[in-house]
Amino acid sequence: MRIIATTIIALRALRRNKMRSVLTALGMIIGVGAVIAMVSIGNGAKSQVEASIASLGQNVITIFPGNFTSGGARGGWGSASSLTPEDALAIQNEITGVVAVSAEVRDRQQVLANGLNWNTTVYGESPEFPGIRDWPLSDGVMFNEAEVRSAAKIAVIGQTIADQIFPGSDPIGQTIRIRNIPFKVIGTLKSKGFNYFGTDQDDAVIIPYTSAMRRVSRRTNLNTILIQAAVQDQMPRIQQEITDLLQQRRQGRDPDFTVRNQLELAEAATATSRTMTALLGAIAGVSLIVGGIGIMNIMLVSVTERTREIGIRLAIGAHDRDIRLQFLIEAMVLSLMGGTLGIVLGIGSSQLVSHLNNWPVLVSSSSVIVAFVFSGAVGIAFGFYPAHKAAQLDPIEALRFE
Repeated sequence: MRIIATTIIALRALRRNKMRSVLTALGMIIGVGAVIAMVSIGNGAKSQVEASIASLGQNVITIFPGNFTSGGARGGWGSASSLTPEDALAIQNEITGVVAVSAEVRDRQQVLANGLNWNTTVYGESPEFPGIRDWPLSDGVMFNEAEVRSAAKIAVIGQTIADQIFPGSDPIGQTIRIRNIPFKVIGTLKSKGFNYFGTDQDDAVIIPYTSAMRRVSRRTNLNTILIQAAVQDQMPRIQQEITDLLQQRRQGRDPDFTVRNQLELAEAATATSRTMTALLGAIAGVSLIVGGIGIMNIMLVSVTERTREIGIRLAIGAHDRDIRLQFLIEAMVLSLMGGTLGIVLGIGSSQLVSHLNNWPVLVSSSSVIVAFVFSGAVGIAFGFYPAHKAAQLDPIEALRFE
């Protein structure tokens, strides 16, 4: 009952000075709003990066060529060209938990058809490529294993190629020429748009990797090997077994390859977003501290102005703890009111930024809860000193105060 009565007295005191109460809470409103808006924008950017990485496929492990040292010549990362189709075949046959493997060769080539031409990336892939990249066809079919073995002159094209080379017509069954070699179009891929690295994923021609190696680029080594694991939990084991297998196939030579899984790529890609989110959240958090200092300042002024009121309450039997509790409740009410309005302001401003700039935002419940709880903690921390000062007043001296 004592707490309820003290709370009612505190609320009445705040109601007597409505404008000052609102202005005092304004610091908390801006602080909490800034924290929620900044964290929401940062989380939105992070989720967009994660979605972009996920568009590269699920549970994907990628083998890149490493560096090389031969005689006095040395090359950096990616300069080695020792990955072979036999490496891909060995992985598919000997590593358990692998559901798909695609040997990859890629080159920039000029593609011609219908009197039009377009410079694009020609990918030599295995039939499992669309499944690994989670990239279904919009029309036609994917080439099969027999067509890979025969180095067939067939191709599956992305939507950008279809739009640029075959505008207004069906590309299925038509012919494109790569290095003056005719390839029949048997399928088109669904549009995937731009990836995290700013590359148009639809600007691609997919042909069997054997056709790319024997007919187009005339090379003997692969650029990359794509592997899809059955489940995510097995990816570390599969990654280690692939490393051991490739090292064994090189018979003790220094490793000339690098094995990376999708989680590592996502971790690296989102590291910057996480840092920026933490930095923006920390900067916005400073405004919460400033808001707390504003509350303490106003509460100290309020204690001075209401010294005679405090003296009267102490003279008629109120305890020190009642006075301390009253001013502490006033500080907490101001903080929580500011926190509540700040949550509304933060969500509204983040949605407004998203609408005006077409930025992705993600308002997380955890950031809302943390901001609200932190605002209450700020009220307690910065309201305690004024409340303690009011409770320590001498009743006689307080009644004499003019």
